[in-house]
Amino acid sequence: MTSQSTSPGTEPAIPGVGLMPSRRLLVIELAIVLAVSLGKSGIYSAVRLIAAATAPGGISGQTTTLNSSYAPDRPWLDLTYQLLGIGFAVVPVALAGYLLVRSGIRLRDVWFRGAGWGDLPRGAAVAAVVGSTGLAFYLLMHALGLNLTVAASGLDTSVWWHVPVLVLSALENAVLEEFIVLGYVIVRLRQLGCRESTAIVAAAVLRGSYHLYQGIGGFVGNFVMGLLFGWLYRRWGRVTPLVVAHTLLDVGAFVGYAALAGHVSWLPT
Repeated sequence: MTSQSTSPGTEPAIPGVGLMPSRRLLVIELAIVLAVSLGKSGIYSAVRLIAAATAPGGISGQTTTLNSSYAPDRPWLDLTYQLLGIGFAVVPVALAGYLLVRSGIRLRDVWFRGAGWGDLPRGAAVAAVVGSTGLAFYLLMHALGLNLTVAASGLDTSVWWHVPVLVLSALENAVLEEFIVLGYVIVRLRQLGCRESTAIVAAAVLRGSYHLYQGIGGFVGNFVMGLLFGWLYRRWGRVTPLVVAHTLLDVGAFVGYAALAGHVSWLPT
C-alpha cells in the first residue's frame, strides 16, 4: 500500500472537477435542471390548459390568476410567504450556474460578457417593443377565444407591500427564465452539438410551454418572444439586457393590471 504525497500548501486533485461531462451526463443534467424548474412548469401548464379547454365555457371562459395571496386575512404572514416563494424560486439559477462552473465554463463568458450600465436602456427599448405588441396580441387572442383571461395580480391592493412584491415577482421571473432558458439551456444545447438556430428554437419552445396555462395565445406569443430573445442573446453574448427587458415587461403587466383592472373597459378581468 502506497501513499500519495503532496507538497505543502497544495491539495490533492479531485477527479472529475472542472472537466466537461460526457454527452450522456449533459443530457441527464439538463433533464434534472428542467425537472426542478421551467420544464416542470411546462408540464403543469399543459395540464392546466387541458383542464381549461375541457371545462364549461372552454378556454375563453376561464381565468388564471398570477401573484395570488397565500393568507389574505393575515397581511404579514402573506408577505412572508410571498418573499419566501420569490427567494426559493430562483434557486435553480444558482444550481445551473454551479453546474456550468463545475464543468469548466466561466459565467462571465456566458452570462455577463460585456455587461454594463448600457444594458438598462437596451433592455428598456426591447421591453417597449415587445410590451406594446404583446399586449395587442393578448387582446386579439382573448377576443378569438384562444386565451384565458389573465389576472396578472391577485394581491390585495390595500396592503402597503403589494407593489414592491409585484416588482420583486417580476424580477424573479426575469432572473429565473432568462438565466435558465438563455444562459443554461442554450449553452448546454450548443455543447450537445446543436446548431445555434436549433438551440434557439428549442429554447423558445420551452419558453412557450410554461406559458400554456394562459392558452394557445400565451404559447405562441412567448415562443415568438423566445426567438427574439434567443437571437439577441446570440448577438450580445450576455443575459443582462434581457433580464432588464423581462423585468420591465412583467412590472408593467403586474402593476399595470393592479392599477387598471376594473377601471378600463378594454382590459379583460
